[in-house]
Amino acid sequence: MKNWFVVNTKPKKELRVEMIFREAGFAIYCPKYAEERMVKPFFPGYCFLFFDHPAELRLVSYTRGVKKVVGNRAGAIAIPAEAVEAIRAREKAGLIELQKYGDEPRVGDEIEVVEGPLRGLKGVFQREVGERERVMILLSYVSYQGQLLIEKKKLRRAAA
Repeated sequence: MKNWFVVNTKPKKELRVEMIFREAGFAIYCPKYAEERMVKPFFPGYCFLFFDHPAELRLVSYTRGVKKVVGNRAGAIAIPAEAVEAIRAREKAGLIELQKYGDEPRVGDEIEVVEGPLRGLKGVFQREVGERERVMILLSYVSYQGQLLIEKKKLRRAAA
């Protein structure tokens, strides 16, 4: 019976294993994310593979780049399809969307800077600027009101 299983790959062989199984007609899912313009595996050394266990276990286990199919002494352990779909649901444009500081702020939200030399400053999210994930925030302090351009990943919604 076909199910999703976790395949442990050799170090840095996730993409190669993914290509081999795709070319062989298997459904495989190796989630990825972007970090500073580099695409990296979300689970280094692991991929999800949909195959018929036990009929195709030997074929999968001896595929180049595969260490083993994850399981216990009784054998490989199937993963619920809902678990794979829950991970896929976090993707945007084929990459897992990381939420470092909770939900992304939206225009009009009160925000707080959580990284860098401006950590602790609070303001109001004004607008997104360009494609580099930068945002414009309005800072309001006593008699000073100014605007600041900052990377979106360094912000979080301020606690209500």
